[in-house]
Amino acid sequence: MMGTLQNVAIVVLVISFFTFVAFFGRLPALRNTPIGTIHRIIWLHIPRGLRVVDQRLTQGRLSASISKLAHTLWHDRHPVVMIFFILLLSVSEILFLPPAWAMLSTTRKVNAVFILTLPYLFLYAAAASDPGYITPENHSHQMALYPYDFTIFHPGQTCRTCHLLKPARSKHCSICKRCVAKMDHHCIFINGCVGYGNHHYFLLLLLTTAFLTTYATYIGFAILSDQVRIQVPSWTAWGSGFTWSQYANIWAWTLQEHTRIGAVTLLCLLTSPLVWGLLGYHVYLIWAGTTTNESMKWSDWQAEMTEGFAFKRELPSDRQKDQSIELAWTRWPVESEQIVVRTEDGLPPRGQGLIGVGEWQRVWKLADVENLYDLGFWDNFWDVFWPRYGFHHRAANGNQETRSCPTSPAGAGVG
Repeated sequence: MMGTLQNVAIVVLVISFFTFVAFFGRLPALRNTPIGTIHRIIWLHIPRGLRVVDQRLTQGRLSASISKLAHTLWHDRHPVVMIFFILLLSVSEILFLPPAWAMLSTTRKVNAVFILTLPYLFLYAAAASDPGYITPENHSHQMALYPYDFTIFHPGQTCRTCHLLKPARSKHCSICKRCVAKMDHHCIFINGCVGYGNHHYFLLLLLTTAFLTTYATYIGFAILSDQVRIQVPSWTAWGSGFTWSQYANIWAWTLQEHTRIGAVTLLCLLTSPLVWGLLGYHVYLIWAGTTTNESMKWSDWQAEMTEGFAFKRELPSDRQKDQSIELAWTRWPVESEQIVVRTEDGLPPRGQGLIGVGEWQRVWKLADVENLYDLGFWDNFWDVFWPRYGFHHRAANGNQETRSCPTSPAGAGVG
């Protein structure tokens, strides 16, 4: 019995661990940690070694075939992962609910139906909504969403694929083959991008999925504890009064007697921290006034600052805007007061054509640079969930200052 419990727990734990490494290992905050190292070993070093071996054995034919398949899976839109996610949810529910239904109270049955429905609802909403694709027809509207901060987004840059001026906070998605307003990231679980138009649905998908797995864990252990109590009347929720060996043997017997409920409960127990962690990361990004895409850019800036190649100076308050590349106004309540640039030689910028007034100051850390898109947590939150309806009255009246960047938006809390 102990062997069954250990095998199930080990399999679920291994799957959960490698899922965590796959999705979080490349983030800047984990780049120099064991998680980042394992990610590089799995995705870079092992494939490189296999290619060397295949080159000797088949002259690289097998590697070429696998690379073509991998390129299709990673760089083209396809619903494979989304289908897998839906199957994981539905199969787990099919395994869990039939044997558990008779053991649930009426209240828990109602709660279960409601909680089970929400992830599917928000998955559909996130996948079916326009994430903010930029087209010639809506380009002027997208340009008016955010001003350029002259740090990570500068005016005058044109997308080489879409041939449109890139609005501030936008990014071209190589998978969707389109530019997306306020691009956060391309999410394989919704088979599309997370951006200006569907960011809130994506967050609600994470929240409802996290709540579902947590609630299923609670219900599963409650049902299993009730079944143990039938056989062992002295059993308590935490098994107090029993030795560790007795406690483990009782749970092993319970999981063997109720395998379907036990397996799904363990799966939910071990995956819940992953979902809550991803949700927590995105809540942090809201607090920091940034996106996943922007956090990568801030991480690059931190590297430039550490090397001493970053400089800033003030923008004139009466700056005249070039209407051909920058709108005279945006809906955003504040505009940048600085320009930040990098140089190749570590010396202050020289020459004509650089806007700004005053002396160039070397910047060593992100805390010395303003984050134009950070209006404070609640206004950042409002911008995500109700972006078309303005801001909290403090920002709308221009009474709230933008905060400087955290020590590192990418490195402090990193989707």
